[in-house]
This record gives sequence, C-alpha cells and structure tokens, in this order.
Amino acid sequence: MTKSYSESYKDAGVDITAGYKAVELMKEHVARTMVFGKTDSLGGFGGLFQLELGDIKEPVLVSGTDGVGTKLKMAFLTDKHDTVGIDCVAMCVNDIICVGAKPLYFLDYIAVGKNTPERVAKIVSGVAEGCVQSECALIGGETAEMPGFYGEDEYDMAGFAVGVVDKSKILDKTNVKPGDVIIGLASSGIHSNGFSLVRKVLDVENTDLSASVPELEGKTLGEVLIEPTKIYVNPILKLIEAVRVKSIANITGGGFYENIPRALPEGLTAKIEKSRVPVLPIFKYIQAKGDISERDMYNTFNMGIGMVLVVSKEDEEKAKDILKDAGEEAYTLGEITESDEGVVLW
Repeated sequence: MTKSYSESYKDAGVDITAGYKAVELMKEHVARTMVFGKTDSLGGFGGLFQLELGDIKEPVLVSGTDGVGTKLKMAFLTDKHDTVGIDCVAMCVNDIICVGAKPLYFLDYIAVGKNTPERVAKIVSGVAEGCVQSECALIGGETAEMPGFYGEDEYDMAGFAVGVVDKSKILDKTNVKPGDVIIGLASSGIHSNGFSLVRKVLDVENTDLSASVPELEGKTLGEVLIEPTKIYVNPILKLIEAVRVKSIANITGGGFYENIPRALPEGLTAKIEKSRVPVLPIFKYIQAKGDISERDMYNTFNMGIGMVLVVSKEDEEKAKDILKDAGEEAYTLGEITESDEGVVLW
C-alpha cells in the first residue's frame, strides 16, 4: 500500500491518492484486454509487449494516434462516460488497418480537471472495450489531473496504437486500376468527427438531449450523438486473408472528398452513386436543421459509410459475402475511373 500523500498538492487541486484509486478501479477493465504478448505492468513506468512474429518474415510496425475531439462535450452533457474510450481506440486502429496492419497494443492519455476515480474508471472501461473489439492489448496510459486548465467536470483524451504487418502484405494504392469496385462499410453514426458543426447546428447545450426525435426513428438526440465509432479491424483482417484488397480509406474528418483520394494513385477517381450511400437519419436531420449543402455534408461527415475498400471487379461479390458473414453491411458504391478529380458523386 502506498504511503505517498501530499496535503499541499491536494490544496492546489491535485489529489494524488485519487490517482492511485483510479488505477485500482481500472485494473479489472484492463485485464479484459490481455492478449498473447501482453505483459502485466499496469502502474509501472512503461507498457510492455512481447512481439511474437509467427509467420511474419519482414515485420513493419504501423502506428496511429488520435483523440475524440469535441464529441467529448456529448459525454459531459449526457453524463455518459463509458463509450468515448471506444471512440478513442477506433480512431487509431481504424487508421492502421488501412495499410493492412493488425493492432497489437494501445495506450491512452486522459487529462482531467478533477480526478474522480469512478469516472476515470468508466472512461477506461470504454478504452478496454475498444481494445477487446480490435483484439489489441491496453498496456498502459497516463491520467493527468490539471485543475484550472480544465473545469472540474471536463476532461480530454487521446490514444496511441501500434500494429504490425508483413512488408509484402502492406496495402499499396498503386495497385488500384480503372474498373475496380468501391465497397463501402456501414457506419454506426457520426463516429468521432464533425462535432463542432453538429454542436453548433443542433445547439446541443440548450437542447433536451433526452427527448425522442421522430426524425431519428424515435431515438433521443443524446443517444444518437454519443453512439461510439465502429471498429472495423476484425472484418477487414478476415477479408484481407481471403481477397486481394487494393486500398482502404477511413472516412473520418473531411468526409468522402478528403479521405477517399488518399487511397488512390494520381490520375484515378472514385466515381460514386449517391443513391447507393445508405445515408443515416442523423445526417438528414443535421443537414435540414443547418441548411447545409450536400457537398459540405459529404466533405464533413461519413454519411453512413465508415470505411471504403477498393477491390477488383471479379472479387466484388466474394468480398461482400465475407464481410456479410463477419457481420458487416457492405455496399457497392461505384467504381474507379481514369481522371484526376479524386472523387465524383453523382
């Protein structure tokens, strides 16, 4: 049992004993993420992970880091703190899967105005759930109490993930050719970007988030806005094992127009039929409330498609069958054409 205690530091707003309690409370959640290679070291000075290469001949480590952004405001307003950790993990692992890498481990950073151990444990429970969904280990992190910098009921969080891929299996967008098919995977909602616009348009600070909204199929605005980002790791890894996936784009900030061109070589364009995009009710609701142009919507939000994959035409049906068997809703959105427009929605 630690004897560490500082009355002076507590008077300044930092209760180090609350930090110790938070670590104890989060241990049960971290234990859920134990995967092969993880070494139990929570509370130490470094997170340990023993890398087992298996049949990987030329290992390449792939890293990704991100945060949750102003979606955290929704956690504050709804007093629901056990899902934003899923968002944090998703924003990292969904990026590294775009090069074909399997996530290995994750670390989080949580900065709070006041360390309430029970709330911190709830946040970490979400991080652990995201790690379980992506089969990676939560090997450590940091919780910083920063009074005067954040309000007592406020916090920020970010994460960092590391994955591995065999060099010969790294997805290479230069393999994309005209005639290839664009497959989209359904999103779970807004995911974790565009919330500055969402909050402005819907005036969430002055709106009853607990009231059901007819336009949202009877769901409350609060539950739709706090819905965590979908994690696509396992379905995509299964697909990569069976089909030659040429390129992947994670549809995050910047929507279709910014993210899809990043997965294409120069001189090729993704031609997408808008009628094939399963636009979710929340996006229609936001567009109507804010009188937002269609282009701005597709340049800000995922619109119902969280990931875009490019495969050969002959692999289209097989790919969709594999994704369906993995529990994903997959849609053929269009095809790759020869032009330099990047993305065309028609």
